[in-house]
Amino acid sequence: MADFSRPGSLYGAIDLGARKQALEAQARREAAGPQAASASVADVTEETFTTDVIDRSMTVPVILDLWSPRSPGSAQLSPALETVVGELAGRAVLAKVNVDTSPQIAQALRVQAVPTVLAIFQGQAVTGFQQVLPEEEIRRWLDELMGAVEQFYQANPDVRPPLEEGAEAPPEPAGDPDLLAAEQAIDEGDLDAAAAAYERLLARNPANEDAKMGLAGVGLIKRTMTADPADVQRRAEDPADIEAQLLSADLEMLAGQVDEAFARLVAVVKRTSGDERDQVRKHLIGLFDALPPEDPSLAKARRALASALF
Repeated sequence: MADFSRPGSLYGAIDLGARKQALEAQARREAAGPQAASASVADVTEETFTTDVIDRSMTVPVILDLWSPRSPGSAQLSPALETVVGELAGRAVLAKVNVDTSPQIAQALRVQAVPTVLAIFQGQAVTGFQQVLPEEEIRRWLDELMGAVEQFYQANPDVRPPLEEGAEAPPEPAGDPDLLAAEQAIDEGDLDAAAAAYERLLARNPANEDAKMGLAGVGLIKRTMTADPADVQRRAEDPADIEAQLLSADLEMLAGQVDEAFARLVAVVKRTSGDERDQVRKHLIGLFDALPPEDPSLAKARRALASALF
């Protein structure tokens, strides 16, 4: 389970209205040249952290790469981060911190292992991960973050900063009116209205992937919005507490720990039977809807579920 706190609506939005933005971001990546990468990277020290990370994060998201030359994982992850962040053409920046030469930063952020990646926005760590990910998974994580940032600015237009030189403007809203209504309802914190809009769209077009993912994401947030992650983590130590296992998986999904969430529930399916097994199976299938159908985690999880069932 993630150790990062959830600072309000921005964190919860990561798995919702980012779907359309993610597709548009992919088109922008294809148009962006490799020269964009170097302009978006900065080496940060304890002396420059406030200026290069905290202050900068009030304008654009700062992707903080906490690395060490002693870590083989850092050697794999850091170049991939530079590539992926560079593709955003200035809409996010990469700040690299060598934890060996700047240990106070690692201590302040309670970094327990390297590599660790944190997204800093509006002065807060809003999400992150602590493992080596391939470029495509980093892109998915970053696309969802940028979608959440755009939602934050749509809900708070008075704090949107002017574009930095060379940065691309986010896409203008377009698309199905019910999809737009759902995204507006999410911005306003009305999850019931968002769910109703997604359901209207699905009634007209049952195959609409945006609506499926959005509705699944709304369900995730509604189920977890009053949860205490520390209490859930404590309860989940009891493998017989099915509700805690389901809620833990929901929290892991919202933290971007998709594979961990799926593996947790597949393990519960293996050790349960009857109504409990069916409850967990249905919950897991519902979580599948929160991801695009081409997501590689889905194929792996479906195979694991089939093996657990049969």
